[in-house]
Order: sequence, then structure tokens, then C-alpha cells
Amino acid sequence: MSLDEIQADRLRQQRAWNWYDWANSAFYTTVLSVMFAPYMITVAGKAAGCVDADETCKKTVEVLGLHLAAGSLPSYLTSFATISSAFLLPIVGAYVDRSAHKKRHMAGYAWAGAAVGSLLFFVAGDNWQLGAVAVVLASILAGCSLVSYYAILADISTEDERDRVSSRGWAWGYLGGGVLLALNLVLFLGHDAFGLSKGMSVRISLLSAAIWWAAFTIIPFVKLRDYAPVAVEEVPGSVVARSFGQLFRTLKDLRNYPMTLTFLLAYLFYNDGIQTVIYAASTYGEKQLGFGTSVLIGTILLIQFVAFGGALVFGRLAARHGAYRCILWGTYAWMAIVVAALVLPRKNVFLFIAVAIAIGVVMGGTQALSRSFFSLLIPRGREGEYFALYGAAERGTSWFGTLLFGVTFQLTGSYRPAILALIVFFVLGAFFLLRLDPERGIRDAGNQVPAAV
Repeated sequence: MSLDEIQADRLRQQRAWNWYDWANSAFYTTVLSVMFAPYMITVAGKAAGCVDADETCKKTVEVLGLHLAAGSLPSYLTSFATISSAFLLPIVGAYVDRSAHKKRHMAGYAWAGAAVGSLLFFVAGDNWQLGAVAVVLASILAGCSLVSYYAILADISTEDERDRVSSRGWAWGYLGGGVLLALNLVLFLGHDAFGLSKGMSVRISLLSAAIWWAAFTIIPFVKLRDYAPVAVEEVPGSVVARSFGQLFRTLKDLRNYPMTLTFLLAYLFYNDGIQTVIYAASTYGEKQLGFGTSVLIGTILLIQFVAFGGALVFGRLAARHGAYRCILWGTYAWMAIVVAALVLPRKNVFLFIAVAIAIGVVMGGTQALSRSFFSLLIPRGREGEYFALYGAAERGTSWFGTLLFGVTFQLTGSYRPAILALIVFFVLGAFFLLRLDPERGIRDAGNQVPAAV
């Protein structure tokens, strides 16, 4: 093929790849960012004996012998999913690196996650246990699918194309998540007109996210090509043994890529902060600031569409100033957002929306560029393994942030100190980013340094 034909084919693959962002983002938006946490707190609150489901429930439910506040339960579930992923995803990633069928792994995990996620429809009354199991398993399976999805990025784009491709993918995801959320907003606000109870409208919305995720995954599964594994070292033994062997060597060899390790540490902290802010937004807005679910859904919907533009804008800024600088600027902006959220007065919709717009702009840019920048720090042929480590702290699976948020609430009984505590993650993220030499990291990984870093 000619150079033009090769570029045109690569562009078609990139467009097909974007569809999985569209598919899975609906689950993260409708379920993990908006609907699940407040609904789970209400259901668990009923089981704990709280009389008024609209008030913050400080009573506890028993989980594996532990007594956890109903208001903190979603935080603990998210943390548990991430801890489990930290052990599982690297093994999945090692297997992906050795597979010539990355898209099959991506789709298989996605469909399994959607099937488990659909069980959230049956969470009603005080049956919080089913919801706890379903959301944990769906989150883990979503993380597994993203390992393969992210690994494909290196197969379908050059180093100079990564920021643009990743930014468009994230933008496409925000748009997809926003479209489904808009439909769910109509259903929720008009549940009486549809002959539905408030709880049933939420349950249908949770189910719709699973169906959307499964249905749109068909597009990239059909249109993407499979790519042969690259630069895979031979290891004797079974497939599982080879995967563990590659995992061990990758962790051992990580010391040879100090800039990659430095970015992973930075990302672990600032992304935990981002994910917890996204996760906690609906809980904080409803339980602390006194907004109804309709206002919260509308605000998160606004964030989705603002983030669509934010991802594209940051992609253009990265082409001029480099992804590294844009990510660093983004962490500073997140610090300001956390402080602004702390002092928000109750039921002041205007200021709440202003902070939401700021979240959308910065969220769209930092998440998109983090993915593309990290891909430049990975040795070719080990994308699955390294993106598995990256994915352990990815969307909807924060560990330290949600744990700190939940513990702080349980100790203080207020979500304000819980939201303020998150600023430490952005401070630590910026600290490690400032210690990073991006050009050295890209060269150490054996990749070509883009025109702007």
C-alpha cells in the first residue's frame, strides 16, 4: 500500500477504536458517577434501619463481619474492586501482550461486565448485597476490557498521533455517556408520566447502561483488526505460567525505566483524586449540599458535554505545548476545584454548576492526555502489561481516594472534610510530575519523541 493508503487505513482503525470509549463510558457515567452511589446508600440505609432515605444515613450494615456506615458503603465497594484489580489486571495484561486477538479479549470482558452489571436492575428494597457484588464484579471486568483496549492504541497510531487519537476517543466517550445520561434524565424526571416509581426509573437507567455497553461494543469488535504481538520474550511453560513470568520480569525491569515509574506514581495519586471527585460528586451534591437527583443528573450531564470539548481542546494544546505540560497544568487546576467545592453553600445551584463546568474542562483534558502520554513511556510489546498497572487506578476504580473519602466521612459524619482531604492526591501527583523528565522517559522506552512533549 502507498503511504496515503496506510494512513487512511490507520484512520479507519482509529475511528473504530473510538467506539469502545462510546460504549463503556455510559456505564461509568450512568452507574458509577451518578446513579449507583446515592441509590445504594438509600437501599443500604433501609437495611440499616434509617427512617428517612433522603437524609445521610450514619447507621451501619455488616459486610464480612465489618460494620460499615451505609453512607460510606459505595466508597468501600469501589476500593475493594480496585484492590482486587491490582492483583488481577497485570496477569490479564501479560496475557494480552502475548495474544494476537486483543479485540476479542476487550469484547469478551465487556460483555461479561455488562451481563453482571445488568443485575443491578434487581437491587430493590433493602437488597443491597446483590448490588454490592454486581458493581464490584462489573468494575473489575470493565478494567480488564480496558487493558486490551488501551493496548490496541499502540497498534493503530504513531507516537505523534497518540494525543489526538486518545483525545478524540475520550471526547467520543464523554459524548456517548452524555447521550445515555440525557435519556435517563428524561426517564427519571418523567417517571410519573411513564407510570414508573422513582426507584424503578433508577433501576431501568442502571440496566440501560449495561445494555448500551454490550450493544456498542459490537462495532469495534467487528471493525477492528487483530494485530500480532510485538517483541514478546519467550518463556517456557503454560499460557498462565508465561503470563506470570512476563509480569515478574516487567516489575523487575521497571527499575530500568525510572521515568515510567515516576509517571505511574504521579498518575496513581492525581487520577485517584480525579476519580474520587467524579465518584463523590453525586453523593456530595445530594447528601451535603441538598440537591435533588434531577439537579445532580443534569449537572453530571453538563459535565459530560463540557468534557467532550475539554478533551478536544486539551488535545490541541498538547499538539502545541506537549501532553506533559498540559497534564501538570491540569493537576494545579484540580487543586483549585477541590478548594472551591469545599466552600460551596447548600442549595446554591449557580455556584455548583460553575464548579461542574470547571471539572468538565479539566477532566476531559487530563484523562485523555494521561492515556496517550503513558503509551509513549511503554516499551513496545508490553502495552498490555503496563496498561494493566495503569488501569488499576483508572476510571471508576479509585482505591486510596474513595477509601479516604469513606473513612473521613465515617470519622467526621460530614462530606465536607471528606472532599477537602482529596487535595493531597493532586499535591502528590504534581510533586511526582515535577520530578519527571518526559523526553528521557520516551527515549528510555525505545519510542520516538513527538514534536511536542
